[in-house]
Amino acid sequence: MAVHLLQAIEIGKYLVTQRLKGRKRFPLILMLEPLFRCNLACTGCGKIQHPPEILKQNLSPEDCFKAAEECGAPVVSIPGGEPLLHPQIDEIVRGLVARKKFVYLCSNGLLLEKSLHKFEPSPYLNFTVHLDGMREKHDECVDRKGVFDTAIKAVQAAKAKGFRVATNTTVFDGTKPEEIQEFFDFVTSLGIDGMTISPGYSYEWAPDQDHFLKREQTRALFRDILAPFKAGDKKWDFNNSPLFLDFLTGEKDYECTPWGSPSYSVLGWQKPCYLLNEGYYKTFHELLEKTDWNEYGRASGNPKCADCMVHCGYEPTAALDAMQPANIGRSMKALWGG
Repeated sequence: MAVHLLQAIEIGKYLVTQRLKGRKRFPLILMLEPLFRCNLACTGCGKIQHPPEILKQNLSPEDCFKAAEECGAPVVSIPGGEPLLHPQIDEIVRGLVARKKFVYLCSNGLLLEKSLHKFEPSPYLNFTVHLDGMREKHDECVDRKGVFDTAIKAVQAAKAKGFRVATNTTVFDGTKPEEIQEFFDFVTSLGIDGMTISPGYSYEWAPDQDHFLKREQTRALFRDILAPFKAGDKKWDFNNSPLFLDFLTGEKDYECTPWGSPSYSVLGWQKPCYLLNEGYYKTFHELLEKTDWNEYGRASGNPKCADCMVHCGYEPTAALDAMQPANIGRSMKALWGG
């Protein structure tokens, strides 16, 4: 596991503290969307389908800091849209780092290299570059040629300047295991600081609804993809916890923790989670207290949740499971690269 030691320690302390306080529901990762605009139109994403008047809006740095303090999650993931389009993204990142939040700034890589001068390397800052495979596959997924090469050049430039850089890969139906394995080998050779992988979720607004995986498809595909890693033949570094990877391959059977990764955007606190468009609350407290959580997750029978195995819903479950005595040893071994 490629998570920085400082981050692992702080998250462990946070989880223990929440449990000691008797809290049943608490966030682990804030999904902070300061804007929905993007410079790509990926077929598996519905964010830019918002009306033009919404796409023009930005969260202010003060809005972002208030949301981070309100929910209290130790990790802040900044997706979008493309966050580097935000005119004050550097101010937002500096403010979150000053608050000792572990920031994952997600980018498609097109603006990353020319934006590096706005940021300073820190153990609290990680650039996460979205790459869905090697050149041909990735450029197909984002519906534009040349994006892969630009993103890889940006990764190399960021690493050369001392930044922590990871990749984020969404796996769709039709993906060939050997192609993803080749991709993992390639980005590992670049010296990246971890990879995040997740099956795609069928956003209602996504233009392409034909390539999202069903649950059993997901397990079979990830068993094939991760077979060399599980056998010890590949030393790939994942930002995902080892227990979440077990979940993807069917070795673990988890329920979703939808409140574990709340989403805040220009529209407010999205209910019930980052993946479903069912309205918004004004405050995080309202999200926690007014949402009927029994209506979500696979056990609820909600058809929208039946095939979801996305990391934002299940990684918090795996993190909590990692705190169980039987799993602590394995988690520590993964942290130290074992």
